[in-house]
Amino acid sequence: MENLIALLVAAPLLGAAVLLCGGRRLDKAGHWLGTVLAAASFVVGVVLFADMLGKGAEDRALHQHLFSWIPVEGFQADIAFQLDQLSMTFVLLITGVGTLIHIYSIGYMEHDERRRRFFGYLNLFLAAMLILVIADNYLLLYVGWEGVGLASYLLIGFWQHKPSAATAAKKAFLVNRVGDMGLSIAIMLMFTTFGTFAFGPVLEATGETSEGTLTAIGLMLLLAACGKSAQVPLQSWLGDAMEGPTPVSALIHAATMVTAGVYLLVRSGAIFNGAPDAQLVVVIVGAVTLIFGAIVGCAKDDIKKALAGSTMSQIGYMILAAGLGPIGYIFAIMHLVTHGFFKAGLFLGAGSVMHGMNDEVDMRKYGGLRKYMPVTFVTFGLGYLAIIGFPGLSGFFSKDKIIEAAFAKGGTEGWILGSVALLGAAITAFYMTRVMLMTFFGEKRWQPTASDSGSAAGEGHEPHPHESPKSMTVPMIVLAVGSVFAGGFFAIGDRFVNWLEPVTGYDHGHSPLSAATVTGATVVALIAGVGIAWAMYGRRPVPVLAPRGSLLTRAARRDLLQDDFNHVVLVRGGEHLTRSLVYVDHSLVDGVVNGTAASVGGLSGRLRKLQNGYARSYAVSMFGGAAVVIAATLLMRAV
Repeated sequence: MENLIALLVAAPLLGAAVLLCGGRRLDKAGHWLGTVLAAASFVVGVVLFADMLGKGAEDRALHQHLFSWIPVEGFQADIAFQLDQLSMTFVLLITGVGTLIHIYSIGYMEHDERRRRFFGYLNLFLAAMLILVIADNYLLLYVGWEGVGLASYLLIGFWQHKPSAATAAKKAFLVNRVGDMGLSIAIMLMFTTFGTFAFGPVLEATGETSEGTLTAIGLMLLLAACGKSAQVPLQSWLGDAMEGPTPVSALIHAATMVTAGVYLLVRSGAIFNGAPDAQLVVVIVGAVTLIFGAIVGCAKDDIKKALAGSTMSQIGYMILAAGLGPIGYIFAIMHLVTHGFFKAGLFLGAGSVMHGMNDEVDMRKYGGLRKYMPVTFVTFGLGYLAIIGFPGLSGFFSKDKIIEAAFAKGGTEGWILGSVALLGAAITAFYMTRVMLMTFFGEKRWQPTASDSGSAAGEGHEPHPHESPKSMTVPMIVLAVGSVFAGGFFAIGDRFVNWLEPVTGYDHGHSPLSAATVTGATVVALIAGVGIAWAMYGRRPVPVLAPRGSLLTRAARRDLLQDDFNHVVLVRGGEHLTRSLVYVDHSLVDGVVNGTAASVGGLSGRLRKLQNGYARSYAVSMFGGAAVVIAATLLMRAV
């Protein structure tokens, strides 16, 4: 079975190569080829999963060594894959949800003349993400990490004729490069400390390494995770990434790119277990981001950007859980998987709404769409209930476990983290209910849109909402099923805990509150959030134009001023730093260099006068020298 691991990557990688290099002759069938190869990778994953289930918990890890990448004395880098319970979880999620998004894209991108290239980029994204999660060493993981960054840049900026899309792609690429520096530094520290990049030797040797070294490595890994998973302070790219086609939003924000940071932290758990300071920073970043993203989601009228804020917040839950150590590792991954189902379904549902509304994204111009798009309404609604943690659905089982784990941290820290997680649950219920009410309930608020000829708004044609084709609704139905049942399936008999414990370890912790108490508090938070949203958006008409709102609302509409902060601190700060360095270069460095040259030139000019070629000058010099010698001799005798 080990020989099949490479096929996981080979199938989508072959699809990317053929679709991107095959030319226009593949335009009519390229989307089918890309989808079939993505599905083939999923089938291989299922076969490997079935084989893994037939083995004991301690014997499930598989390894495949393809070749030595860089074999030199003292430096060994291999192209080798590792498939254990953790990486298998990601393989099934990436290929399964990825295949559904491919199928959805067949209908969504039907009229795009560059559809073949789009599917090539999707295949490239899957291949890079699979390399990331099945690599058996950090250096190969870095290859997949950078491949995901490249593919995301291509997909976010796919409609590059739009300046906003091109700008969003560049922004995502540059912000992620900051995080990538963290990963590269961490890998260099690993090699200088352990002499290897491989997961096994590195993680096994952490017990013999100083806490300071582990803290440095852990903080650099966290910086990398902040970039890929859009966590504070590197979160600014995520909302702008909505400029890409909606299937890209579902692929990036649900099961793949944004979860890479969570995978990195959990895979490196042994490093963080030995570095409590780094672990504390991870927890703080997760807690801050889950509230930050939730607040941003409350103020967005763009349906995709509201869901982007939600993604930021939900990944914050996962990062918080990963920072709790063995208490939370498993539940971080459990919520990651359930989130992959309901968030992909929500994004595809948003795309379906846009498909029926002439690509309109402003929820203030929706209203009453449940009558016109019943399948989209039901599937989106189930995803909504799952993400807010409605009892019995997937989010209820995974997010509640994270809240329990936060309280189980113990002490003042546990109370603070648990309270923050509960507050996040209430805000989640509020902004997702707001999305649901503004989109599917109330009276219709859509207006005639501008025609393709560029006429002013109101002179175009009025949207006629309608249900999407089956190629779009079937993936939405499948994801809705996962949104309903996945969490309960994992929770029964601690099935998911037993699956991952051999890889991540598990600690129950000591919670001051019972599980029933935490569940009750979570349900109360949910009801409060839903009730406030209903009072604000269900009982009163939704204005087509957004009211001015409070200072916090206006700030949240601008992503809590994250771009303003970056501009003032980083852009303006960088400009001032550059000017200062230029001044130092001109005044100090160039001054020293030019001054030295001038001094040598001046001295040379004066010395040159001693060699002027005139005999009389030389005679005077000889006479003067002789006089000095005679005077010195007489003086010495007199003394």
